[in-house]
Amino acid sequence: MSAQPGRHRRRRSGTAGPRPGRWLLAALVVVVAWLAVGGLGGPKIGGLSSVQRNDQAAFLPASAESTKAREVAERFQEQSTLPFFVVVERESGLTAADRAAAKSYVDSIPSLTLPGAPQVRLQSLLAGPTVAIPSPDGKALLVPVSVDSSKTDTEIDGVKPVGAVAEALRTQRDTVLSSSGLQAYVAGPGGFTADLVKAFGGIDGVLLLVALGVVLVILLVVYRSPVLPFAVLATAIFGLAAAGLVIYPLAEGGHLTLSGQSQGILSILVVGAATDYALLLVARYKEELHDHESHWTAMARAWRGTVEPIAASGGTVILGLLCLLLSDLGNNASLGPIGALGIVGAMLAALTFLPAVLLLAGRRIFWPAIPRVDHVHAEDGIGAPTTPSGAAARPGMWGRVAGLVGRHPRRAWVLSALGLAVCAAFVPVLRADGAPQSSYFTTEVESVTGNKALARHFPGGSGSPVQVIVPAASAAQVAAAVRGVDGVASVVPLTDQAGSTGGGRPDQGQPPKVVDGRVLLQATTTPAADTPAAQGVVRGIRAVVHPISSDALVGGVAAQGLDSRDAGVHDLRTVGPAILLVVFVVLVILLRSAVAPVLLTLANVLSFAATMGVFAVLFTWVLDYPGFDPTVPLYGFVFLVALGIDYSIFLMTRVREESRKRGTREGVLVGLAVTGGVITSAGIVLAATFSALGVLPLSFLVQIAFIVAFGVLLDTFVVRSLLVPALVRELGDRTWWPSALSRRG
Repeated sequence: MSAQPGRHRRRRSGTAGPRPGRWLLAALVVVVAWLAVGGLGGPKIGGLSSVQRNDQAAFLPASAESTKAREVAERFQEQSTLPFFVVVERESGLTAADRAAAKSYVDSIPSLTLPGAPQVRLQSLLAGPTVAIPSPDGKALLVPVSVDSSKTDTEIDGVKPVGAVAEALRTQRDTVLSSSGLQAYVAGPGGFTADLVKAFGGIDGVLLLVALGVVLVILLVVYRSPVLPFAVLATAIFGLAAAGLVIYPLAEGGHLTLSGQSQGILSILVVGAATDYALLLVARYKEELHDHESHWTAMARAWRGTVEPIAASGGTVILGLLCLLLSDLGNNASLGPIGALGIVGAMLAALTFLPAVLLLAGRRIFWPAIPRVDHVHAEDGIGAPTTPSGAAARPGMWGRVAGLVGRHPRRAWVLSALGLAVCAAFVPVLRADGAPQSSYFTTEVESVTGNKALARHFPGGSGSPVQVIVPAASAAQVAAAVRGVDGVASVVPLTDQAGSTGGGRPDQGQPPKVVDGRVLLQATTTPAADTPAAQGVVRGIRAVVHPISSDALVGGVAAQGLDSRDAGVHDLRTVGPAILLVVFVVLVILLRSAVAPVLLTLANVLSFAATMGVFAVLFTWVLDYPGFDPTVPLYGFVFLVALGIDYSIFLMTRVREESRKRGTREGVLVGLAVTGGVITSAGIVLAATFSALGVLPLSFLVQIAFIVAFGVLLDTFVVRSLLVPALVRELGDRTWWPSALSRRG
């Protein structure tokens, strides 16, 4: 590569720029405005957990059969309920004293008070009487405690009712039952939801602190400055606060359904994205400081040079996330606008707050490695010397990588593409057809242990029967057909007698309850209601019921799981192509080319497939996970395609800029050299922040953490560093077809 003295003379002569006196007040106003945003939005972020909803039924589409069944089933009861199952067992068999202790426990339940709200008795929340149902083997008792679900949706005196009910039941259990040598667990849908809420309780503090701590360590290594990293962290925090100002009132007013996983992803997404944008701006600012005495001029040039890639990157992620609005599942659909608002906050903070802080602090913010005007750049040394003295410059690491790609482009892209394809070949190993609730947590929790105890002594679906709602005239025929379905243990109608809950002891001699000419049949399944096996039984029940009565509805816990799984599969097939289209259109507009967007999109899809192949092998064969929810590949696709394309955008916008001056084959090497450090740092930061999701004991978030972290690093070190630059080097100016750049020379 020949020297470029003219380029350096142009840089040295660029002294015109903003006047400090003119812009100082503006910078101060921007900083004060963001301090106000932080003061108002910070508490909103801290309070998001109070407006969460984590029950599966809340996210099902209204068109789902289980949703329609639930709405009709509520007419058979005075109120909708959330059942807690207290499972009491003694492996050697229950004694008379054990049954007496259990009766004492059952009798005490109405008088229990909620922890944190001692003035509230459990009696005010119960939806009916509580009874103890003995198991067929005589070794256990099932105590269903039904709570009015309409009273658990909002906090009571600052206390979350679901968690408080579970805690009250467990505390009384320790006092009455455990002291008698009995094993007892609070499980069922209510216990599981309580454990889920407890697991998400770390989002407000632990998750954010871990993410910020990891980012701080990385920034200290990258910048080798004790001051600058805190300016970048403040950018991320203020971006999150800005998002909280909008998201909290929307969730509180019911306009957005916020789940614990959406809140966790929001925090990580904003911290990672804001830090990435900050890294890009700071790197370009530092580069300009080597050419300009005035840091105001340097910032003006840096801001103009980075606003386009940051806006394109953020816009791609925002549009990609908004594609989730096409989802059937409410938690997927709500994550779209929640994540999009977070990215907007990150972009605004990176493009306004951070530049203002950098301007006010001047060069001193880089202390002790303060950049001086020396006209030395990252691309120096790739070829011929370009330093003012004419001495040969020693290329940095990314200069050497660029040189390697320049010398052997075909070998670089063929080997990297082949390696990705080998990893992608393992994608069929992935079984994304649902997972049992027993695998939801990475640690042992009581609701899971209790459900296992329930399955040892009762039919797996006890307490959570499949609800079959049919016209009264065809009830007998439908009941007979359902009994013949493999996996159905019993079928009983709901009667007016209290206690007919499908818990394993049907009422005898009672006529079925008829509401609006319909009967509710309760089918207890052999497999546990929260397993894919029970969902298969539901599919079998629907297959025999619907031909008998087209008006029949099949619902219940297992049916909700089946409908959620089917909706997740639909979402993956719908949202995936929409995101690819959005990414492609944004790239066409940004790069003014048809060839480059195709290249980048295909590279990202190959990278995603390779990531999922590695994930499938690790989590299926090594970690022995029993299965995965369909939303796992969906979320992985959304984040890897939308976020992974960022690094290609950062690279290719700079390559296009350099190609105008040098030609594409040389420009791609310079673009790789000058962006290598910042993009690598950005990739490591994003991977580290998503890895912080692993501190929460939830398998879904651990899986997403691995997929995004591994996929981003794969994009950073293989796709953006080898595959894409090597392909562009091979194609040359044809990369930009049909723009004018493709017709150079």
